[in-house]
Amino acid sequence: MTSSQTWLITGANRGLGRALTIAALDAGHDVVATARGQHSLPAHEHLLVLSLDVRDRADAFAAVDRATTRFGAIDVLVNNAGYGLIGAAEEVSEEDARGILDTDLLGPLWLSQAVLPGMREQGSGHIVQISTVGAVGTMPTLGLYNAAKWGLEGFSEAMAAEVASFGVRVTIVEPGELRTDWAGGSMQFSEPLATYDELRTRLFGTPQVPWPSAPAADEPQPSGTSPADAAAEIIAHVADPDDTRVRLLIGDDAPPQVHAALSARLDEYRRDPRFPR
Repeated sequence: MTSSQTWLITGANRGLGRALTIAALDAGHDVVATARGQHSLPAHEHLLVLSLDVRDRADAFAAVDRATTRFGAIDVLVNNAGYGLIGAAEEVSEEDARGILDTDLLGPLWLSQAVLPGMREQGSGHIVQISTVGAVGTMPTLGLYNAAKWGLEGFSEAMAAEVASFGVRVTIVEPGELRTDWAGGSMQFSEPLATYDELRTRLFGTPQVPWPSAPAADEPQPSGTSPADAAAEIIAHVADPDDTRVRLLIGDDAPPQVHAALSARLDEYRRDPRFPR
C-alpha cells in the first residue's frame, strides 16, 4: 500500500479506464474520472466524476482546475480516452482524420499541458499515456490510428526527458490485446471503397464494416489480457520508484509483437550498406 495520491483518469467509464479507476480507489487513492457523456461508475467518497471532451483544450484545463480544487493536487494523470479507426488511407475522410488526431493525439497533449505546472511546482508527478503495440508497428486499415499513437509516443518520449529534472515521470503504456470493447463500441469506420474489400476480407474475415459488435455463439470469445490485470500492472508500475521504464508492455502478446515490428524495421535499415552492423 502506497501513500494516497490523486489520480486523473480520462475515458474512465469503460474498459481499461474503468478498471484503473476501480483499482486506484481500491488502493486508497482519490480519483478524478472523466467521461465524455453519461457514466455508470459507482458512487465513492474518494471519486469525482467529470464530463470532459478531451478534444477541447479549454475544457481540459478547466477539468484539471476542478480536480485540483477538490483534491488539492494531481499526482498521476492517465490519458486513456481514445478510440480506433478502421479505414485505408484512401478511404479516410478529413472528418475521420481530424477526429482521431484531436482525440488520440491532441487530447493527451492538452491534459499533459494542464497538469504539468502543478506537478512541476510540487516537484513530483506521473503522466501515464495509454498507447498500443500498434505504435511500434502498423497494420493495414489502421493507419490513422497508428499515426495518432505514433505521434503520442513521439511527444511523450521527448516530454519524459523535458520534465525529468522536475521530478515528473512519464510512462508510455503499450498493451497488446485487451479484453475490452475497443474493437466494438470504441471503433469507428471510414466509408469503405469496394477496391479494398479483398484486403478487409483477408484481415478481418469479412469485407463489411462495421462488423457485428459481438461474436456469434459459435465464434471464439475475446482473448487477451483482462482490463483488471492490465490496471494492476499499471498501478504497480506507478507505485515503484525504481521502475524507470519509459515504455511499459502489457500482456504476454505485447513483447513478441514489438520484437517482430522492430526486427522488421532493422532488417529494412540493414539493406543500406552504411547502416552499422
